[in-house]
Amino acid sequence: MRPLMLQGHERSITQIKFNREGDLLFSSSKDQKPNVWYSLNGERLGTYDGHQGAVWCLDVDWTTSKLISGAGDMTTKIWDVEQGTVIASIPAKSSVRTCNFSYSGNQAAYSTDKAMGQNCELFIIDVRTADSSIAEQNPILRIPMVPSKITSMLWGPLDETIITGHDNGQISIWDIRKGGREINSVNDHTAGINDMQMNKDGTMFVTASKDTSAKLFDSESLMCLKTYKTERPVNSASISPIMDHVVLGGGQDAMEVTTTSTKAGKFDSRFFHLIYEEEFARLKGHFGPINSLAFHPDGKSYASGGEDGFVRVQTFDSTYFENIFE
Repeated sequence: MRPLMLQGHERSITQIKFNREGDLLFSSSKDQKPNVWYSLNGERLGTYDGHQGAVWCLDVDWTTSKLISGAGDMTTKIWDVEQGTVIASIPAKSSVRTCNFSYSGNQAAYSTDKAMGQNCELFIIDVRTADSSIAEQNPILRIPMVPSKITSMLWGPLDETIITGHDNGQISIWDIRKGGREINSVNDHTAGINDMQMNKDGTMFVTASKDTSAKLFDSESLMCLKTYKTERPVNSASISPIMDHVVLGGGQDAMEVTTTSTKAGKFDSRFFHLIYEEEFARLKGHFGPINSLAFHPDGKSYASGGEDGFVRVQTFDSTYFENIFE
């Protein structure tokens, strides 16, 4: 199948997410407007206008009724997905780097950057009755992150824990029932963690790191199970919901891009076998590093968002599903 090219952003993509059913694809970029698309034909449904800075992160809840986004204008905004209106805008002291709804959709977490004399902090808010008054309310929990800033974040199983990936390669797990106590932390990566994504049932997650590798971790014990090695920084990694496959995307830093031709193959999506850690396929496409990857919830296609401002949705051919590892 030819990939769908979704053109709607003027600047580089920062994050893409499918909703739970997979009929909609949400994308955020540095051009201040998150977009929503039909994943089937690539038609754009609309934009969410209101941010004044680069949008770094976004997430949609399981009912596809609320969208949360965090931006460089030092706000987290909660949107009505259908209407495209802002339900609540929560000010922060520095730019908001990560944001996620919990699985139940009752709570959301977001983290701020270490900048302008502010420490990095992780906030947890109740979004069940979100309206404009949430901006004045105190968060349920506020955890200061002293050693290193958070660059990626996930909710653990049952909404009881939060897993954070840090700038120095550390991964920590926090118990939010016990007031944000750190339960465990590991230092398997040697450089910053750009992205973390759960597998379908939440038992494992994959990390993408600047140290040129992606790793698979157990989400309870944080034990490193597998390592997928590449030659350049990995910006994003995603686990297939139906096959034992991991897709990695990366490239070099944006400032070095002009010195590389597309033919060098640095901007490919690379498919690894989840268990055997072997690379078995590459897909070309982007004219710059891939910043975000996401598998469709049915596992039959995947989407990638790049530094070139395009989102590409690639449907797999039948040979992909017949490929058996010997």
